[in-house]
Amino acid sequence: MGELRGTHVPVLLERCLELLAPALDRGERTVHVDATLGLGGHAEAVLEAHPRTVLVGLDRDTEALAHARARLARFADRIHLEHAVYDELPEVLSRLGYPAVDGVLFDLGVSSLQLDAPDRGFAYAQDAPLDMRMDQTRGVTAEEVVNTYAHPELARVLRVYGEEKFATRIASAIVRERERARITSSARLAELVRESIPAPARRTGGHPAKRTFQALRIEVNRELVALEAALPAALDRLTVGGRMVVLSYHSLEDRLTKLALADRVRSKGPVDLPVELPGTGPTFRLLSRGAELPSEVEVAANPRAASVRLRAAERLDPTAEQHRRTDRERYRRRVRAMHQPGTGSAARRPAPGDGTGTDEEGEGHDD
Repeated sequence: MGELRGTHVPVLLERCLELLAPALDRGERTVHVDATLGLGGHAEAVLEAHPRTVLVGLDRDTEALAHARARLARFADRIHLEHAVYDELPEVLSRLGYPAVDGVLFDLGVSSLQLDAPDRGFAYAQDAPLDMRMDQTRGVTAEEVVNTYAHPELARVLRVYGEEKFATRIASAIVRERERARITSSARLAELVRESIPAPARRTGGHPAKRTFQALRIEVNRELVALEAALPAALDRLTVGGRMVVLSYHSLEDRLTKLALADRVRSKGPVDLPVELPGTGPTFRLLSRGAELPSEVEVAANPRAASVRLRAAERLDPTAEQHRRTDRERYRRRVRAMHQPGTGSAARRPAPGDGTGTDEEGEGHDD
């Protein structure tokens, strides 16, 4: 395996532990899924904090898995580390015999190991072969993408996945260059991107190749395609009271997460009904208002946390939630009725001795 390359500081570690704790600390065995195990920083903290928790860790990067396995060796009797992409979560859990889990964490994007390893081709600031595969045992490389994709498709990848305003110009430069010689170097690609972007635009927004490299990485690893399938699958596997935490690092990941959660936290019943129909109420509740951002202290200690956005949700008991919502709606209707003409307490007060008065209707003693 060799010595660990680069450094690894888990992002928003304390906040993740705080959010997951109620789901994992239930006085019995619980199951937690780290869908993006990486170097095992978050997983190690979870296992230390919850001695009865079993970990299922997934990662597509075999080098990261090897390091995580060594790091978590002292927990060997309660870990399952799997070479898999997060959209393979249902198959992994079925094979391991876990029909449901209590916690799920997604720490998306590229890992410290991948960024800090120059030979992996993820970093535009260092020259390396254009690989960018998180799983180096399979899949197409970034070199294949830039040298074989037609101009319209290449521009689409840069525009959609990189949110690159100059996608068409960059794609044209890449096509012209590869007609002369195959593009194999990350440094040469970064240079082509820089030359394609107007000088005024290069002065802001960081390195001009940042968005292009992000787009190629997402395309090579099918990150958004996998995430779109993985998020609902993970939500489906959570027990009542189970929680999912997602750390996103760019707007496309965060948007997919927001949509997946929004679909579960709203009612699907007709809006004009006074009570919730069975099976139409929300199945999850959000644990924060919008996306949580890192503190200045966190960013100062770990600059890679600067772009993180955290979202989290908890699975509800549908029956209990339906009763709560029905009770709240009944209360609101009765409050509204009190403010309607002719429906005040005096108008509703029954005649003495008619036997229809109840404490619920607000009867008391006259002074």
